[in-house]
Amino acid sequence: MARLLARLVASQDGWARPFGDFNHRWLNALFRPIRPLKDLLNGTWFGHPVHPAMTDLPIGALLLAVILDLAGQNAAGDIAIAATILFMLGAAVTGAADYTDTDGTARTRATSHATLMVVALVLLLVSLGLRAGGDANRTVAIGLGIIAFLIVLAGAFIGGDVVYVLGNMVSRHAFRGAGTKWVRLDIGGTTDLMQLPEATPTKAKAGINDLVLVRTGETVNALHSVCAHAGGPLAEGTVVDGCIECPWHASRFRMSDGQLRQGPSVYNQPAYEIRAAQAGGFEVRRRA
Repeated sequence: MARLLARLVASQDGWARPFGDFNHRWLNALFRPIRPLKDLLNGTWFGHPVHPAMTDLPIGALLLAVILDLAGQNAAGDIAIAATILFMLGAAVTGAADYTDTDGTARTRATSHATLMVVALVLLLVSLGLRAGGDANRTVAIGLGIIAFLIVLAGAFIGGDVVYVLGNMVSRHAFRGAGTKWVRLDIGGTTDLMQLPEATPTKAKAGINDLVLVRTGETVNALHSVCAHAGGPLAEGTVVDGCIECPWHASRFRMSDGQLRQGPSVYNQPAYEIRAAQAGGFEVRRRA
């Protein structure tokens, strides 16, 4: 069953990939001038993506609508359909904000997911229109609601793949330990941190971890170089107002402590403390 479903989803990539690239361009143009609103929709303030939290609402409301329709509770079923439509619009807006920073296969699958949800939304709007028309025969309206529910389930399945299979909007440091040991810092032969260029990202290594160092005066700060949002290389980013900006999607993290200052990331960046090693050189440890 799993292989069959995977092949079925992948078979849609032929049309979803170019359609997704088209949508990505106009959505980027739409959201670029309103970054504070986009951060709000991403969930930067929430510490959690807003879109997956929103999607539970229309799915639950639509399931309730189907049950009420089948039970003959006409008025309650109509209200549930109307609520579903409102919740779907909210989920669509937050999903569009995440979509602008989704790349590769994740964007292609997100396009299939979004297309199914739009089709379901159209069916629900038609169903609501029929209900509002006062037709005594509600068979078509109820049937459209049931079909929309099945389409929503299919769309939710693909949306789950975007997160759980492809890791979109998942913290790239979810499984990284807090760190209690000091690890030797390798800066490519540099032995004096004060020799690092001022306000310029410098790549370093601490065991298996890639770090980015930034010197500001006599202070040197260190963050993990892999962006928590989508894995972008922060060591190739730029320093803006005391923050490191990711070169991929422009998330910003405060260099002093890794606190998130600008989305689309919704997670803080691991920060490291630095000290001189007894054997010479320097060593680092992840901050608690």
